[in-house]
Amino acid sequence: MMRKFFNALPFLQKRLPVTKYEKFLAKFPDYQSTTLLDDLREKDFARLDDQKHVYLDYTGGQLYGESQVKKHQEFLCQHILGNPHSINPSSALAEQHIEATRKKVLDYFNATDDYFCIFTANASAALKIVGECFPFAEDGQLLMTFDNHNSVNGIREFARAKGCPFHYTGLDNELRIESNELQRYLGHLEGKNKLFAFPAQSNVSGVKHDLEWIEEAQSLGWNVLLDAAAFVPSDRLDLLRYQPEFVALSFYKMFGYPTGLGALLVKKTAFPKLKKPSFAGGTITIVSVQGDGHYLENEVARFEEGTVNYLDIPAIKNGLEYLEAIGLDNIKTRVRCLTEYLIKELKTMRHENGQPLIELYGPKNGKDRGGTLAMNFRDAQGQLHDFIKVEQAAYQQNISLRTGCFCNPGIDETNHGLEAEKLKAYFQKEGPKDYFDLIEFIDQKRGAVRVSIGYISNFEDVQAFLRFCGGFLNVLRGR
Repeated sequence: MMRKFFNALPFLQKRLPVTKYEKFLAKFPDYQSTTLLDDLREKDFARLDDQKHVYLDYTGGQLYGESQVKKHQEFLCQHILGNPHSINPSSALAEQHIEATRKKVLDYFNATDDYFCIFTANASAALKIVGECFPFAEDGQLLMTFDNHNSVNGIREFARAKGCPFHYTGLDNELRIESNELQRYLGHLEGKNKLFAFPAQSNVSGVKHDLEWIEEAQSLGWNVLLDAAAFVPSDRLDLLRYQPEFVALSFYKMFGYPTGLGALLVKKTAFPKLKKPSFAGGTITIVSVQGDGHYLENEVARFEEGTVNYLDIPAIKNGLEYLEAIGLDNIKTRVRCLTEYLIKELKTMRHENGQPLIELYGPKNGKDRGGTLAMNFRDAQGQLHDFIKVEQAAYQQNISLRTGCFCNPGIDETNHGLEAEKLKAYFQKEGPKDYFDLIEFIDQKRGAVRVSIGYISNFEDVQAFLRFCGGFLNVLRGR
């Protein structure tokens, strides 16, 4: 009798329900190769599960591992570090660790001896250096894309102040750079000093723009500014393969700790083009009050104003080593699997009348994209749910996501089909100007919901978000 029972076990097992996770693994078997990240999450990010917190804002900021903080704390407790603008022992030690970190950054991006690494407060500060110091002039050109962070858009004001023309190139229906239009701009815009600025990866749609545009633009006489802030957390930027003149990035987006530090990587051949219009402490070799003159420091020091963050800069080296220990292939695989699964599931969510719940912006698959998804929720009548109410509902369920326009107005204007004439009329009117005033003026909704996957995300995080989305099925707007 017992033998018959055991013989029947395979038969019974075949009829056991297949779990969602098993279905997921069948579709994305590569995910199983990233189990070391589950072990890391349990050890270094236990606070997520302890607090039942679903964190889906990795494009906003990567979380830090406990061991990163402890390692840096031990470092600080063991060393005496002083302001590096001296040659005393504490200053010399601080400078030693700063330079070791600078070398580590360049090695990480395979920059060899072709680049300088300038430490900044963040990617925005790095971009501002380029805007302030690039030789814009009436006979120059600035070209940007509709998909750019406001820290890139703001560079146009430096160009405008110097009479330099600026232009935007559009996006296709997947929010990728429209190749024919960009080719026309690159080939036909004439100028002495021309700068083309674009993101390696969109901070809104997750689109990875083709890095081949770097070499194409350079062959047509352009310098290239690459915003790599959203790209480098889960992808390798090889500066031996692609060599833009300028690269901006923030370290907290890569490994969470420390905040308040970024870098501008400058190709050495382009370094002389940056003309600093002012000076500050630490940027000059000599200055005179009565002599009315100054000489700037050589190389990176002329752009690192004041005292650099010498206590936290060594933590960058720890962070890069932390990512190397995890392995970039593991990071890419996990982000890809979870992102593609999330896209697939969101596309299937429909109201009882067949209307889709989620309007997803950008690519509807995993091709050439990162782990950032922008979307809006629609009710059964096709009306937009207010993204603010979506965020409030997520807050109640301890889900961290992000809503709004994400400092990227070009993407938002494209997604919502906003008309240039209406927008120009708004900025010409008098009176107070803010988001709600704009919505009233153009009489049109804008904004979106953004979720982003990081290397410490797991299947349960995605499931929790899908359950959250399901709560909007068959719910009319405003109820």
